Amino acid sequence: MVGSSPASLKMEPIILASGSLRRQEYFRLMGLPFSIMPSMINESPKKNLHPKEFAEDLSIRKIKKIIEVLQGRIPPWICGADTVVSANGDIFGKPADREDAKKMLTWLQGRDHKVITAVALFKGREKSIDCRSVESIVSFAPLSEAEIEWYLNTGEWQGVAGAYKIQGLAGCFVSHIKGSYSAVVGLPVHEFYVMLKDNGYSYTG
Repeated sequence: MVGSSPASLKMEPIILASGSLRRQEYFRLMGLPFSIMPSMINESPKKNLHPKEFAEDLSIRKIKKIIEVLQGRIPPWICGADTVVSANGDIFGKPADREDAKKMLTWLQGRDHKVITAVALFKGREKSIDCRSVESIVSFAPLSEAEIEWYLNTGEWQGVAGAYKIQGLAGCFVSHIKGSYSAVVGLPVHEFYVMLKDNGYSYTG
């Protein structure tokens, strides 16, 4: 699957090492030519890694997995990204099941938490990886048990860090964001644009 726009035809293609529909949408909005190659890695948290380090480690490992799969065929660009929800230093990953999601939402309601999105960019010509992360603070309004059950019934919690999608119905629960909304969704658009320019990506053709 390839995403492109008229403006993107002059730009070099980027392999997006993610199956995230949110990141694909942002790539299209940015006019970037890309192909999708999800990297199937173990996303279990490593011991002794802070949330920021964990997000960056996942992003880099996604790129390395794609390089491994390509078996020596070096593409010009690969992008890996990952989003981590953190509260009190603990990492809230993707919930294992509904009960796990309920525990996360019960803890998050009425509190602030951090959302860290890391983006790694592989530059094929130099065989180098640049990795950067953006941290945002998200404030949840207090929620009743009925509201939590209502949200769980939507199924939006499945497969997403922290058991919620801010761009979906969970946006009803978010009272304040300090930082980057697009980063909370899954890709810090401004920071990624700057990252591309810093690494010599010809954005304007």
